[in-house]
Amino acid sequence: KLSDEFSLFFGRSDTFSLGICNGCQMMSHLKNIIPGAENWPNFKRNKSEQFEARFSLVEIQKTNSIFLEGMSGSKLPIATSHGEGRAVFENEDCKQRAEDQIALRYIDNHGNIAERYPDNPNGSVDGICGLNSSDGRATIIMPHPERVSRTTQNSWHPEEWGEEGPWCYMFKNTRRYLG
Repeated sequence: KLSDEFSLFFGRSDTFSLGICNGCQMMSHLKNIIPGAENWPNFKRNKSEQFEARFSLVEIQKTNSIFLEGMSGSKLPIATSHGEGRAVFENEDCKQRAEDQIALRYIDNHGNIAERYPDNPNGSVDGICGLNSSDGRATIIMPHPERVSRTTQNSWHPEEWGEEGPWCYMFKNTRRYLG
């Protein structure tokens, strides 16, 4: 019955969903009932075999995610805090089909895709740490943008950011989406 209710929710054109960390893991297990998410990876134990918690850098990819609208190309600090965040695709074909749905990637301090630890804290292929459904209404993100949405949560920020950090725009985008 619960599966049917979730299927109805995700199938409606007036809904949206955001899964962060454990929510990302849960939604990745629901990928077969989320339209346009069938190629998403599952999230497995970090390659380091330990819980990882730190500030990491990510780059927001060109995406149609309603949450990340207007943010593509941004390279931002983000809180990482997980033990099972490594994106693992069913096979190479699924990874290729999901390429246009990749929303966030870990990057190193030079802006390159992070493949190595500690810049890529979980060992995900191509630094993948966030994806969206093909219509952009469902987004999953392994690190925690909600933990750094205010500038006071950063050790440093450009003066022009004011009190709201760039991750705050994710939530403002949601409000704009609602009209």
